[in-house]
Amino acid sequence: QVQLVESGGGLVQAGDSLRLSCEASGRTFKSGAMGWFRQAPGKEREFVAVWSGDTPFYGDSVKGRFTISADNAKNTVFLQMNSLKPEDTAVYYCVLDRQPRRLWKSDEYAYWGQGTQVTVSS
Repeated sequence: QVQLVESGGGLVQAGDSLRLSCEASGRTFKSGAMGWFRQAPGKEREFVAVWSGDTPFYGDSVKGRFTISADNAKNTVFLQMNSLKPEDTAVYYCVLDRQPRRLWKSDEYAYWGQGTQVTVSS
């Protein structure tokens, strides 16, 4: 069993920053991929960023604004979110899988956190 716990969401104004954290516990894998998807009301899940091996991958909508990092010793990933826009408003979910084949597809990930709400007002 793997548990993922997110933290750091909140209500901010456009242009502000937030830092999300996700800690994995239980049976985790050093070689796995860990990162973030998001889902806004009425929209499908969207790939945000994933840390796989020792390299980050980003969705097009957040490149240049968000940065993912990892503390492997603590099985934790972070998402630094800068220059936030109202369009970033969503529930952000931490995800983990041993070896996803398509990092940008939500159904590749076996483990999901409960999500943390990020709301950006204009």
